[in-house]
Amino acid sequence: MKRIYNFNAGPAALPKQVLQRAQEELLDFKETGMSVMELSHRSKEYEKVHQKAATLLQELLKIPDDYEILFMQGGASLQFSAIPMNFLPSGKTANYSLSGSWSEKALKEAQKVGLTHIASTAKESGYSTIPSQLDLSTDAAYLHITSNNTIFGTQWQEFPHTPSYIPLIGDMSSDILSRTINIKDFSLIYAGAQKNLGPSGVTVVIIKKELLEQCPSNIPTMLNYQTHAKNKSLYNTPPTFSIYMLSLVLEWVKKQGGVEAMERINQEKAGLLYETIDQSEGFYIGHAVKGARSHMNVTFNLPSEELTSIFLTQAKEEGFIGLGGHRMVGGCRASIYNAVPLESCQALAEFMKSFQAKYR
Repeated sequence: MKRIYNFNAGPAALPKQVLQRAQEELLDFKETGMSVMELSHRSKEYEKVHQKAATLLQELLKIPDDYEILFMQGGASLQFSAIPMNFLPSGKTANYSLSGSWSEKALKEAQKVGLTHIASTAKESGYSTIPSQLDLSTDAAYLHITSNNTIFGTQWQEFPHTPSYIPLIGDMSSDILSRTINIKDFSLIYAGAQKNLGPSGVTVVIIKKELLEQCPSNIPTMLNYQTHAKNKSLYNTPPTFSIYMLSLVLEWVKKQGGVEAMERINQEKAGLLYETIDQSEGFYIGHAVKGARSHMNVTFNLPSEELTSIFLTQAKEEGFIGLGGHRMVGGCRASIYNAVPLESCQALAEFMKSFQAKYR
């Protein structure tokens, strides 16, 4: 079967080796005579899968022992509500740094819960850069950032520093496991799986144990982080197949050399495409300023909408899928998450050069 060049923004590409492993085990997982999807989430067989995913994640991201790893559902969007419900008490203000559409949506949900404050924003630049010069409120409950912005193609290169009494919370849905980070800089990190971690269906939450002590008892049970921490993410039936696939992806990352190796490869992939854009003499126009460019989502435009349409049509005919920009902004976007091989980016760069030669 022919595999296409998958540049979808999410759900995104999965490593071929992972898909093959899942295929091999689909009907009979570990000689149980059942698929992993049919196993009881209380069984010893599934318990090993669950624990392996958590252990590998802790190893790869170097997560300290004073953090809990939770597997939740509802995507990153549910976290937009859960965070202020757990950590925005009366008399405090939630601080948000706006770097794109997803941080705006997170802010909108927090506004339904309590007081909010925009600590920084890049909206005036059309979200072509990362906001700077934080202006934290004096009564800040926490600072929330979105580490990578899939729609506009920008990424925090250095994370902001907050006083020790103000938790830093990060939505890392689109760049977790793509580069080395210091977990200790954050009190809570969350990530929908469907970009770098696995298929859609599970959301990883990494939370400092001392922060869990702040969770109030009067919020819905399933939105309380303590519920999931006390029950090892097994309070209700978890997305077992998604967690199984997550464990396989984490195994694959480890075999590639870990997060450090992923970071080197991602820099090379992004470098290829940005070099093609920069050397096109204005034929391809990058959206993000150079100091804020994402290594996960390369966004660009062509000289006209008509030419953009021709580009996307011909790209699809050549097997390049998912290159259309988000419906909010249009243009083009190549999402080059961990599972997108270097060869796919090389092929795309060559196609972009040949297209330019034909239509300039």
